[in-house]
Amino acid sequence: MATAQAQIRKGRKFDQVVEGAREVFLRDGFEGASVDDIARAAGVSKATLYSYFPDKRLLFMEVATRQCQEQAQTSIEKIDHSRPPPEVLTCIAQQFLGFIYSEIGQRIFRICVAEADRFPLLGQEFYHSGPMIMRAALVDYLRQAVGRGELVIDDYNLAADQFAELCKADLWPKVVFGIIHSVSEDDKARVIDGAVTTFMARYGVAGSH
Repeated sequence: MATAQAQIRKGRKFDQVVEGAREVFLRDGFEGASVDDIARAAGVSKATLYSYFPDKRLLFMEVATRQCQEQAQTSIEKIDHSRPPPEVLTCIAQQFLGFIYSEIGQRIFRICVAEADRFPLLGQEFYHSGPMIMRAALVDYLRQAVGRGELVIDDYNLAADQFAELCKADLWPKVVFGIIHSVSEDDKARVIDGAVTTFMARYGVAGSH
């Protein structure tokens, strides 16, 4: 199956276009972002913009995946594999929630859902650029923690996914359904503490809590 990247031509002003698009998408959202505004913010002609991205969704996907890759890389660099599980899990959760509740994180999620039927590659590329990378990093850490006798896990992928879901408890559905529009640091800390405590109760061993 051809990837969306195959439809994108790169060139001298490619980064310029992507940065201009990021600015406009953040300000106006996906539907509200016009090609004229993006070209103006990027300092290029519409013809140049279209030569790189023949579809606005492809441009948004480039912005989204780049943002996710940067976030995933930053998060992975902060993981100290030598530290005990509660400390590392707390750090991972802070990075995770910081992104999914950020303005760009929320826009990316909503647009991926809205465009899922018409443009399924959007969600697929987003998942592979961020969530899948972070999941793999968490699985790698969990294996090392098990090897040190700090955790007991049979299904690493399931355990990693369970932790991610614990981190979304309470707040995530309220944000998605518009019940709340912002999440405080205290709210996030409460959920993270509960997620780590619950995870350790399931997978921890004596002395690792």
